[in-house]
Amino acid sequence: QVQLVESGGGLVQAGGSLRLSCAASGRTFSSYTMGWFRQAPGKEREFVARISKSGGNTLYADSVKGRFTISRDNAKITVYLQMNSLKPEDTAVYYCAASNGVFVTLANDYHSWGQGTQVTVSS
Repeated sequence: QVQLVESGGGLVQAGGSLRLSCAASGRTFSSYTMGWFRQAPGKEREFVARISKSGGNTLYADSVKGRFTISRDNAKITVYLQMNSLKPEDTAVYYCAASNGVFVTLANDYHSWGQGTQVTVSS
């Protein structure tokens, strides 16, 4: 298990940018695939992006492809989500999560979760 703490959420106008951070504890961070998920009110939690253990492989949901970038710094045991060209439909609580899997996009494949950070995009 790994402890995860997200930060960087907030209120932004449509078209703006935010950078989310997820700080991890423990020395096993580099052994995990890391993912970002989001959950809007009344909706199920959905996959946003994931990054491989080394950072060399990434995958994005179609809804954010070309606008969001996931990255990680294993030395700082932190994963990031740069969000550009934000839209009102990006409004949600964003969660980072850790997985022992490789090509994982389902929430059930992730074993450790942060508490979430709210992102609100106004029109």
